[in-house]
Amino acid sequence: MLDSSTIMEQSNLPKIFKALSNEQRLKLFQLIYTNQMEKSVNKDLPCLGGQGGVEKAFTMACEYLNISRSTVSHHMKELVNAGLISTTRNGQSFICKINMEAVKAIQHFLR
Repeated sequence: MLDSSTIMEQSNLPKIFKALSNEQRLKLFQLIYTNQMEKSVNKDLPCLGGQGGVEKAFTMACEYLNISRSTVSHHMKELVNAGLISTTRNGQSFICKINMEAVKAIQHFLR
């Protein structure tokens, strides 16, 4: 039997999968996720934000994905709207944090 939190998680899955169905957004999400996981293991990695927050300057994402700043901004907005990440502005950079509840919902669905 599903509890109410599982039902709520599963109701957001279409939004999550739609957001991740775009190749550039998937790569951006993977970049943020990988960096956050590496930061949690290696505390010496330079980043802004505490408790697993990771700075992802648009310039870095633009270079990695070879796309414009406005396109990165659009993809970040879609990831936020899907509940996959949260962002906090810090000057011209953003501190991005993966929503681990969304990751758990994906994992639960794939079991």
